[in-house]
Amino acid sequence: MGTAAYIQDSEFDALLADETLVVVDCTASWCGPCRKIAPLIDQLAEEYDGRAKVVKLDLDQNKVTAKKYSIRSIPAVMVFKDGELVENLVGVAPYETFTSAVEKYL
Repeated sequence: MGTAAYIQDSEFDALLADETLVVVDCTASWCGPCRKIAPLIDQLAEEYDGRAKVVKLDLDQNKVTAKKYSIRSIPAVMVFKDGELVENLVGVAPYETFTSAVEKYL
């Protein structure tokens, strides 16, 4: 795969229903810190391909999900297990922070 695909609000609930472990990077094109972690999220998508679904959600175009999960600061990386939000990482963090969050729920 190589990179985390962008999803839309309309796909969000179906994705959570279909996948056991989902990592959602809430991002925006104008957000500098979001651009900083973007390659890390892509790396996460590649490393966990087949074990976890890693996606990106542009909050400028997908306000429903942002409101539903009270996203106030970005980047925000949400981890869902069996459709439930189990972890929310806000801000720039090293790659290990994201991998340990995923490993915890695999």
